[in-house]
Amino acid sequence: MIEPTLALQAAIGNLLATTPAVTGHVDPANIRGGPMRPDDFPSILMGNGQTIFLGNASGSQYVARVFLTIHIWAVEDGADTARAIGFAVMNALKQAPEAEGFAIDEFGLPSISWMRDPNPAQSYTHGVMTVEAVMRWTV
Repeated sequence: MIEPTLALQAAIGNLLATTPAVTGHVDPANIRGGPMRPDDFPSILMGNGQTIFLGNASGSQYVARVFLTIHIWAVEDGADTARAIGFAVMNALKQAPEAEGFAIDEFGLPSISWMRDPNPAQSYTHGVMTVEAVMRWTV
């Protein structure tokens, strides 16, 4: 059994890597875990998870609220490419992904903030999406 943020990260990564609207913009090899600026663009990186344990449920299950950040990076066409990727990701995440070994009881549509690289010589656009889920599992 893996930690809930890693399970959510794997579930979202698998979903995004098999969603044509996302892979039309981002090579599936560039959809992965990792909190740093990527070498290859465009990219979707997942990291910075947080787990808040909520207690137990029936049948000796554990319940937690899980937050995960998804970082969308693009360089070509600046903000337009990044926003197109973000829109495709948000559409893919309208429903909870399947998380192996976990039930997702609540799943909220993500929120996203956009940032441009402050260095005008670089045309990076970076979106930070936050996903929230309530997950349940048995050890």
